[in-house]
Amino acid sequence: MTESEGVRLQKALAAAGVASRRASEEMIVKGRIKVNGKVIRELGTRINPLEDQVQVDGRPVQMDPERIYFAFNKPKGVTSTMSDEGGKRCLADYFVEFDHIFNVGRLDRETTGLLLMTNDGELANQLLHPSYEVDKLYVAKVMGKVGRVELQKLKDGVKLEDGLSKADRVRVIDQNDAFSLVEIVLHSGKNRIVRRMFEAIGHPVIDLTRKSFGPIHLKALKLGHYRELSKLEVGSLMELGQSRGK
Repeated sequence: MTESEGVRLQKALAAAGVASRRASEEMIVKGRIKVNGKVIRELGTRINPLEDQVQVDGRPVQMDPERIYFAFNKPKGVTSTMSDEGGKRCLADYFVEFDHIFNVGRLDRETTGLLLMTNDGELANQLLHPSYEVDKLYVAKVMGKVGRVELQKLKDGVKLEDGLSKADRVRVIDQNDAFSLVEIVLHSGKNRIVRRMFEAIGHPVIDLTRKSFGPIHLKALKLGHYRELSKLEVGSLMELGQSRGK
């Protein structure tokens, strides 16, 4: 790429929403920016935002302004698809103003909680690949009292029809004689995995919510609402994808 080609780095950083152009120039001079793994301190540096890999303070930055990323709190009864031939409520009902957006992974119709929505197919494929093993945190309301023995079974692994499934972490956060509220973390992406694991130990799920997907958390997002991910959150997802893919 010649000097006349590409976009000045500080302009590209400003366009990506990293910082103002002046603040971006200060970051460059201080050596906080890397392009393709190399620290850049020259203000005249030009890049191709669609091809060059840029890092700020060691964290990847998405430079393509066409890429969008949302956290969505899926309500109960919504199918995790962008179309439903049967006329059931689906994700497209909540994202009608966006073209070519899709969900990263799925939640079954009766499960609520966090879904990531994007048009970044490369990142989505990375996060969904089994080798990446992205942690997901759920809160499950299950029938009956879950004791230490049952918790240990979840940690050791539950035999299901498609193999052994283990919880990375699990703890009871509340319970009474009728039900238990259990927080469970696992990286498996198998269909209805949390429901099947609790069913296998004799505590069927009453309600289930996904609270986090990797570094992204549901926070106080209301059911049926979405929020745009911050640059820091998008960077953390990119960082996760790059580190797990090595």
